[in-house]
Amino acid sequence: MFRHSKVLIAGGAGFVGVNLIKRLVKCGAHITATLHNKLAVIKDERVRYLKCDLTKPEDCARAVDDAEYVFMCAANTSGAAVMERTPLVHVTPNVVMNTLMLEAAHEAGVRKFLFISSNTVYPAADHSVKEDEMIPGQLFEKYFCVGWMKQFTEILCQMYAEKIKKTMNTVVVRPANIYGPNDDFEWETSHVLPALIRKVVERHNPIEVWGDGNDIKDFIYIDDFVEGILLAMGKLDTFVPVNIATGVPCSIRQALDAILQADEYIDANIVFNSTKPTMIPKRLIDTTRAKQLFGFEAGTSIIEGIKKTVDWYRQKRALVKPKSVTNQ
Repeated sequence: MFRHSKVLIAGGAGFVGVNLIKRLVKCGAHITATLHNKLAVIKDERVRYLKCDLTKPEDCARAVDDAEYVFMCAANTSGAAVMERTPLVHVTPNVVMNTLMLEAAHEAGVRKFLFISSNTVYPAADHSVKEDEMIPGQLFEKYFCVGWMKQFTEILCQMYAEKIKKTMNTVVVRPANIYGPNDDFEWETSHVLPALIRKVVERHNPIEVWGDGNDIKDFIYIDDFVEGILLAMGKLDTFVPVNIATGVPCSIRQALDAILQADEYIDANIVFNSTKPTMIPKRLIDTTRAKQLFGFEAGTSIIEGIKKTVDWYRQKRALVKPKSVTNQ
């Protein structure tokens, strides 16, 4: 589908954007990718980069010009600590970017627009949440701001797909917790898996884990997620939000064990700190719709995915495994 197609990847230096570029280059797509504050990671003559500020209408219009497919990967994101201290940090820039990009894409006659939403749109639940369980307002308290921002943009996508005369196909995907190579490993902005991987690779002693380690999440490896969004973009022609997840629950303790094994940190001293910010204690995600609509199933186990990520991160840092380093 994407061979010789004109594809815009908004957020070409971000985690999802970088991995999506790698995949679409192999597909033979004509790729344009936007950059803002970061430098390009994938340097390939087949990728045209544009320096853009997607909170400005003129930059959005320039980015989508001549595009057939738009992947909206640009976003203002952060980890639990930042969300705890400044919950509004994700609201304004993301609402502005998403709104302007949808408007610009529609005006440019884009064939299809994909928005990466979030599993924060769901209320807290003990069961695997299905797509129809997004109930406006019934959100986990710490996700209230980011969850409403994502819900609002999903509704915007539905407006463009169904509620106007000249419609534009929009695709909404709700990912599990994505991880893998090219993730964000900075302390202030990283999510739980890259933060733990960094602590293990750097041989922190002790390794501090935020919370009690019993939180349950659905972790999806980036290659599987990219496969899922490409299938969704290719197969969905009506507005229908879809979960892209593994459907397999994994506790933080289990993930940490996999990281320790992958990096052979056998005698690690683990300390659980319940005073630190944590998020929803249990998130299970139903994957039935993705299987039924376009045959998607995640193929990478948490053990395999973490091993690949740890190896990539260690190689990136060019570290030699030390025996022990005291955590400063």
